[in-house]
Amino acid sequence: MNCDKEKLLLYAVTDRAWTGKMSLAQQVEAALQNGATCVQLREKALDEEGFLAEALELRALCRRYGVPFIVNDNVDIAIRCGADGVHVGQEDMKADDVRRRVGERMIIGVSAHTVEEARRAVENGADYLGVGAVFSTATKTNVGNMPFETLREICRAVEIPVVAIGGISQKNIMQLSGSGVDGVAVVSAIFAAEDPGAAAAEMLKLAREMVKGNG
Repeated sequence: MNCDKEKLLLYAVTDRAWTGKMSLAQQVEAALQNGATCVQLREKALDEEGFLAEALELRALCRRYGVPFIVNDNVDIAIRCGADGVHVGQEDMKADDVRRRVGERMIIGVSAHTVEEARRAVENGADYLGVGAVFSTATKTNVGNMPFETLREICRAVEIPVVAIGGISQKNIMQLSGSGVDGVAVVSAIFAAEDPGAAAAEMLKLAREMVKGNG
């Protein structure tokens, strides 16, 4: 396993929808300065060269702060920019196929919504799981909310780190206490905030308290 669960405690997933006063790189650096332990570049709109340029910029930032840099979905970009890892969904390339392309050292994350999907991802070589959506989210409109018990069952069923994702905010993160998750992946909780740095600092504090509740 290539993944230290401590690095997944506050997993920041980018979304350029909230850039404006700050560039995406500025938002990411603010999050890194204030406790983001992992960064995923999620980019659906840019062409390949634009995506690569952005990936290289954010990878350099993450290396400066000693934080893993993950690329969402695009294995080619992950390889070309020298990312620390790649995250794939159930409709994307399977984890074992990704492993054959990226080699043994790159982190592979896989989205899972059921115990069966989680176990299959582990068998195929996933290093961590992204599980959800645990709350309502505008980012993934085609995914229903995951019952707390399902989240807990997935955490119990696998030995690799599990990150909860989907609509997680300062208001609801403590509801995940006792689920067994190792961290939270957040989008708007950081990047939609007027002050992404302050938001990241508060989310990190809450994430630590939440994980302590797992016993």
